[in-house]
Amino acid sequence: MQEEVTQKTIALSMKTGKLTAQALQAALKKYLQHRAKEPKLHHGKQSLKRLKAHGAALTNIEVTEANIGAFKPCAKKYGVDFTLRKDKTTQPPHYIVIFKAKDTDNLEQAFREFTAKTLSKEQRPSIRKVLTAAKQKAAQQPKRAKEKKAKGELER
Repeated sequence: MQEEVTQKTIALSMKTGKLTAQALQAALKKYLQHRAKEPKLHHGKQSLKRLKAHGAALTNIEVTEANIGAFKPCAKKYGVDFTLRKDKTTQPPHYIVIFKAKDTDNLEQAFREFTAKTLSKEQRPSIRKVLTAAKQKAAQQPKRAKEKKAKGELER
């Protein structure tokens, strides 16, 4: 993959009587103008139309997780191009994640991280429950009497 990115070549053909620097410069400018007109490929979450524009084969998986929005940061971290579709015919609704077939390994890794995060969140006690337990524990402890010292200071 790295070799593809670092070693790109351009085949440029033109008819000229004498190849000068100006002729080469004009040809390269025309090439760059033509390349700028091509649509930019988007990455991350996108519409199905944009995903199809990449020209790669698409694959999908079905997810029953209701909190699919938390999946987006994991997918972004691993550079997965995907789109989400909600299947409303089932109860509870299922989500279909459509992605490029070449991103399969990255998507699997992103899903592993996503499921690990959701499991750890479910196992963690909620903050409100912890606070109410702490309040009840504090209420059960005997209160200390405050005594005044001769100099006006409080002692516990």
